[in-house]
Amino acid sequence: MPVEWVTFDCYGTLIDWERGITDALLPYLPPATDRQALAEWYIAMEAQFEGEGYHLYKEVLDRVGRRVLRSLDAGIGEDEPSPLPTSLADWSPFPEVPAALGALRERGRKIAILSNVDRDLLERSIERLGISPDLAVTAQDAGGYKPAVGHWRTFLERSGASTERTIHVGASQYHDIRPASALGFRTVFIDRHSEPLDSSPTRVLRDLEMLPDVIDELAIAG
Repeated sequence: MPVEWVTFDCYGTLIDWERGITDALLPYLPPATDRQALAEWYIAMEAQFEGEGYHLYKEVLDRVGRRVLRSLDAGIGEDEPSPLPTSLADWSPFPEVPAALGALRERGRKIAILSNVDRDLLERSIERLGISPDLAVTAQDAGGYKPAVGHWRTFLERSGASTERTIHVGASQYHDIRPASALGFRTVFIDRHSEPLDSSPTRVLRDLEMLPDVIDELAIAG
């Protein structure tokens, strides 16, 4: 089956959000703080907060950032803002991402980004990717956060695409692979942390370097 669209999660898949988050939070914490443990703690607390209901992602970054810092006894005042919302513009893509996106575009694929952030925040990150997507769907557009299926439904409505001709790429089994697969999309799981597999992606890759070739293979395989 030909592949017309490749849809992507952004943060964790295209943008190194764990490094961005920890770079912003570590200056508030003791020098011995473990970066990976801090990232995992933030991710767990963000998922919990998002489960409480929809907020603009700026507010998520602010409130969860402050919760994390206070939980680790950092010296941040009750009314002091989290450093995370203003840091997002500095979060960098993973090294292989610009070339992979460029190769997909050269091979005729349309690219969409489906992200759990606000429109203006995503625009700042898109500037770092090397290309502009053909379509972007944010939490503002969907009215909620993945793993709810609003992002994919909004994408299908706005693009006129079909699930059969679209492949979704993400680095979170919880937020992306399980819900996209349940909707009938073929999926590519970007497994940057060698996670146990608890979903059923079509393919698993370590990063995006080989993704353009894999998309070609999936298009031929049907």
